[in-house]
Amino acid sequence: MGNLIQQTVNALTIGAIYALIALGYTMVYGVLRMINFAHGEMFMLGAYVAFLLLSMLIGDVGAAGAIALTGAFVVAIFVVGIIGVGIERVAYKPLRNSTRLAPMLSSLGVSLSLVTGIQILAGPQPVAFPSFFPSVRYEVLGGTVSSVQIGILVAAFALMFGLHFLVNRSRIGIIVRAVSESRPTAQLLGINVNGAISMVFFVGPLLGAAGGILYASYYGIMSPTMGAVIGLKAFTAAILGGIGSIPGAMLGAFILAFVEVGGTALLPVVTHGVLGTEYRDVLSFAILILVLLVRPAGILGEAVSEESIVYKREF
Repeated sequence: MGNLIQQTVNALTIGAIYALIALGYTMVYGVLRMINFAHGEMFMLGAYVAFLLLSMLIGDVGAAGAIALTGAFVVAIFVVGIIGVGIERVAYKPLRNSTRLAPMLSSLGVSLSLVTGIQILAGPQPVAFPSFFPSVRYEVLGGTVSSVQIGILVAAFALMFGLHFLVNRSRIGIIVRAVSESRPTAQLLGINVNGAISMVFFVGPLLGAAGGILYASYYGIMSPTMGAVIGLKAFTAAILGGIGSIPGAMLGAFILAFVEVGGTALLPVVTHGVLGTEYRDVLSFAILILVLLVRPAGILGEAVSEESIVYKREF
């Protein structure tokens, strides 16, 4: 029972981080029908911007207090959100009316540029990252739950609840949903389409940056390439839940995390040590292939034809 509780909390913690990143992928796709391959680098930038802010504020990052850590977290995610808007204006907006492949290729270029830029400015080596939560362990029915895991879950669920409120209960959310249905129609109704798209590219990177800070805080390390594999896993989660569906992205993230954690724990037992924990990434991408073969629309996604996408864009 103790091991079950501990593995469940581990999966929930990882799933919450995946969910924050997957939401960025699904929001951009829901509005622009575009896969933003640079989104994983927003995850990485969140950790680096937070680390830079702490270094500028107090010098010794390891001695940061609760107020400094909270301030760095909030400022960092907003800074990355603004960077996301800037990237959309420079790299994606000029290609908005071109083929669907052009902005995706542009996003790959942005991704490589960001990784290379951080490697030049901060160095390619991994850097120790401070914990944003006090490290206290609690025994629960024989399992161990840390205060870091609790803090990550509280912060992630607060952000996801905030996104749910923004999309479903606010005027901005209504505008974004209208644009996602049909950009030309929304424009005819007097809706500021560019403003709605900018909001999506602000909120998505903001959530991704929050995921990056929580991830670096959980594992105690950050690196310029940290967004590559985690970004692909979050993309897998978005596909699994249904790309374009916000609830689907969250559901897919937690399912993927439970499969990862459960598979990692069971593989050495089932295979008698032949396959170990190093195969956890194989499980994630095997799920991506399986979902694309069996149900490409995902669990909560709707099958949408290419003709209907073109209709929405043009009419």
